[in-house]
Amino acid sequence: MKFARSSILPTLLAIAGVTWQLASCAAEAPVNIPPPAVDNPKQAGPLQTAVLSGGCFWGVQGVFEHVKGVQKVVSGYAGGNRSTADYEQVGTGTTGHAESVQITFDPAKVSYGELLQVFFSVAHDPTQLNRQGPDVGSQYRSVIAYSDDTQKHIATTYIAQLNKAGAFSRPIVTKVDPLRGFYEAESYHQDFLALNPTNPYIAYNDLPKIASLQRLFPDYYTDHPVLLAAGDGSRK
Repeated sequence: MKFARSSILPTLLAIAGVTWQLASCAAEAPVNIPPPAVDNPKQAGPLQTAVLSGGCFWGVQGVFEHVKGVQKVVSGYAGGNRSTADYEQVGTGTTGHAESVQITFDPAKVSYGELLQVFFSVAHDPTQLNRQGPDVGSQYRSVIAYSDDTQKHIATTYIAQLNKAGAFSRPIVTKVDPLRGFYEAESYHQDFLALNPTNPYIAYNDLPKIASLQRLFPDYYTDHPVLLAAGDGSRK
């Protein structure tokens, strides 16, 4: 579903009690960036996972649910302890957690580096420190949580590549940290974008990311998102 910002969006925001001034803090426009120079070759093998943190997990999950080769995307928390992995506690910004997504993908169809290309370009703004758009706090920080040395090497090399090329107007602040655990978020957060397209926050902050993915990366994009609500998360 598409929305014209000049017409329905102000009305939706007014109904929700959100001011237009607050909404104007939305994330910056996507940046068209090159793929990583260092990446895994696409080849058959076991499914792999990537854990990424880039602001509110609603939008990040929604973006990667539209990427070909992705089999499942789960919203959750990473960076802190299991005992504090719940929405209310994470929202205080004191738990060490960041809102995150765990992406399960087929390495024969999409590479880890291609996922990072989408992450940096359209899923969030990697130059914003401890915030994304209207959301402020360490729980909205930009992090790549690597599970092995290969993921770490691809991520750090790609960040250096983009910074050297001046791909963004400001330096990338994304942290590359070892994955210490991922904890699934509450059920009402899962597939939130797909299930709530008229939510004012989604309409203004996140639906444009889906449009940007389709426009900038048509070879990566699929109209048919993989949803947890469909059952096992496999794309039909």
